Amino acid sequence: MQRRQFITLLGGTVGGWPLAVRAQQAERIRRIGVILPASADDARFQTFVGAFLQELQSLGWSIGRNVRIDTRWATADAAAIRRHAAELVALAPDVILAHGSATLAPLLQITRTVPVVFPITVDPVGAGFVDNLARPGGNATGFMVIEYSMGGKWLELLKQIAPGVMRVAVLRDTSIASGTALFGVIQAMAQALKVEVTPVNMRDADEIERVLASFARAPGGGLIVTGSAPAYNYRNLIVALAARHKLPAVYYEQVFVAAGGLMSYGPDFVDQYRQAAGYVDRILKGEKPADMPVQAPTKFELVINLKTAKALGLTVPPSVLAQANEVIE
Repeated sequence: MQRRQFITLLGGTVGGWPLAVRAQQAERIRRIGVILPASADDARFQTFVGAFLQELQSLGWSIGRNVRIDTRWATADAAAIRRHAAELVALAPDVILAHGSATLAPLLQITRTVPVVFPITVDPVGAGFVDNLARPGGNATGFMVIEYSMGGKWLELLKQIAPGVMRVAVLRDTSIASGTALFGVIQAMAQALKVEVTPVNMRDADEIERVLASFARAPGGGLIVTGSAPAYNYRNLIVALAARHKLPAVYYEQVFVAAGGLMSYGPDFVDQYRQAAGYVDRILKGEKPADMPVQAPTKFELVINLKTAKALGLTVPPSVLAQANEVIE
């Protein structure tokens, strides 16, 4: 009888060990760093982070119970970003979420061991962040914002909404590979649509203002703004210049349209932050960034500002309106 009791007790203890271990593992606090090139009052980034946290929660991660989030609102200042990146790495997080090249580049100069997930970046291969898209090879992986066929789509939309446009200025950042590549795609489509395209480099505000003023002196002009950190930083100036010079413009992100721009077509950044939460979850569960492919955008949004269209004397075709995910009136 005593032997049977001992065996029963032993069996219960051994069977209970995995449960206890799993419970301890489930409750262990994991640390996620977040670094953003924006200030804490930036509503756009607050929306992004909110989507990220919401998705994390749906995946079973609860702040205070099994995860801690250390967020650094680093602003757009390069020195501040470097300082905040170093602070985050010093905390030895399990993974860091880093938005865009402005944060990713300095972060990867500091660490090549802490896993990094980027919800948004333009050209991770060209920038040297990853070896290739299928197998990144290092400590970083995530999501791109560029699908190069977008360049042709921007020009098609511009011609549909403003058929009188025969000349298009393309604002680009030549410091990133996608700036040149996207212009090439737009140029190829321009030949088919019989449109002349002119590159405008975004080095500083004075250059943008000077070149667009000169470009707008001739009739039939339009504007395409490709994605980059300078484009976002100068967004209010660019939108104001497009209005001043009566240039129908298409942008890569909704934030320009909300500021008064005509229309935008590009990836759904909120959706990419949700997907980034999935990558963070997988890394916390043991997967390596080196083996997780960088993904191209799969969900796109068309946003149109009818008030701006009216100010430019344009009538948006019903066929274009029907494609819109959001219409601002």
